Amino acid sequence: MNYDQLMFNINAYKENNQILDLARFIIHEFELDHPNLEGFGFRDELDKNSILLTANGDLGERQMVLIPRNLFDFEFNLVINMLAHEMLHVRQKSPEIMLEDKNEREWQAYNEMLFHTQFPNIPDVEDYHKKFFGEKALEYYKRMGEGSKLQQKYAEEKERLVAFLDTLK
Repeated sequence: MNYDQLMFNINAYKENNQILDLARFIIHEFELDHPNLEGFGFRDELDKNSILLTANGDLGERQMVLIPRNLFDFEFNLVINMLAHEMLHVRQKSPEIMLEDKNEREWQAYNEMLFHTQFPNIPDVEDYHKKFFGEKALEYYKRMGEGSKLQQKYAEEKERLVAFLDTLK
């Protein structure tokens, strides 16, 4: 589907206040679907200038992704990256994967927002957001523990991330 058709569909869903249906449409259109997704629900909006999405559910159980009603009022590339982040969590918490460490889950999800290895159809965000996502990834990397097995597991990815962030400065 081309960009104009995509925006036409998005606006039609928004005009009819079908926000949850729009979220389902987007994850299908961008091939983010996963059988571990229970569905979408609404969460409280933080404020009109910030967004928070969460994948709620226990490890190994189906996940409900909660989104604010105003999610699609934000810049589209940011929104689709935020949805991809949560859909990666849906996969990480599936019975097949059950990635237990939250720091590892967040590390992977923030890296995905920059490099799109799991979800190659996701568009890039502005450099400002890339820097923010990269800094968040590094924060979770630190939380893994200095010299820990997890840090060692992701050491090469960390170097790639640091080099990438250096290109944005």
